[in-house]
Amino acid sequence: MLSKSLSEALFTCAVLTKKKMDDLLPNEFSESQIVAAMRYSALSDGKKIRPFLLLVCAEILGTPAISALDVAAAIEFVHVYSLIHDDLPAMDDDDFRRGNPTCHKKFNEATAILAGDALLTYAFEILADSKTHKDPSIRCELIKILARSAGFHGMVGGQMLDLENLNNKISKEKLANLHRLKTGELFMASCEMGAVLGHATMQERQALRYYAHDIGLAFQIRDDILDHKGVSFGKIELDETHPKKSKENASIVDVVGMDHALQQLVLLKTQATEHLKIFGDKAKILHELADFVVTRER
Repeated sequence: MLSKSLSEALFTCAVLTKKKMDDLLPNEFSESQIVAAMRYSALSDGKKIRPFLLLVCAEILGTPAISALDVAAAIEFVHVYSLIHDDLPAMDDDDFRRGNPTCHKKFNEATAILAGDALLTYAFEILADSKTHKDPSIRCELIKILARSAGFHGMVGGQMLDLENLNNKISKEKLANLHRLKTGELFMASCEMGAVLGHATMQERQALRYYAHDIGLAFQIRDDILDHKGVSFGKIELDETHPKKSKENASIVDVVGMDHALQQLVLLKTQATEHLKIFGDKAKILHELADFVVTRER
């Protein structure tokens, strides 16, 4: 993928990851609807940014992307689980995602909860499998990184902070920490897991984590900016048929204003690319990704 343009590489990653996820998920499970719900959410369209980060970082360090696809699928399963639960009435209470009914609307709340649980636990089953990597110490390290980033130290902790601060004023420092946990930690896990697969030095591994931290925060800030501009991404545009919910998540634009949010994007992009110097020209596509994150329109 390193020889492709960013758009080509993102497309290739999305296709390969979706195919691997399709292969890993069973096609039938006649005893209940659980697999149907898992497949419905997991195989929907999406950018696959987290698998992309993992595959590119592995490839930069000499590990072919094709041999890292099981790990890429595992981290995307965790991301999909978080989206299913995020959409539930007790959380963000959304009826649509990517233009389609959310899992709990397509099936029901209980099925959606269990589908999310099943995808989360399946991710760790995949990482523990010797077919994913022959070295058990590598498999254990991958499991440890993902478990920490997905749990209360990371994504779950960030989601809880978000829920606790619905409709509340929040400092920019607390909001930055919220976004680091809720979004950034899984970005960091993606890069670090790619580094582990590529047998990175500690310096290389740390540099990729720092890069991921900055683009993860930039990704969330860009989401907030687009949301304030009324741009639809992931969830459908709201109208009279689908009115906006009374619950409002904390937004960087509300806290610091649009101008400062845009300035923060530029700063984060600069910091992110600084961390890549150690990799030279091999990290060109990660430079392009940083540009994409801060300029995307959806």
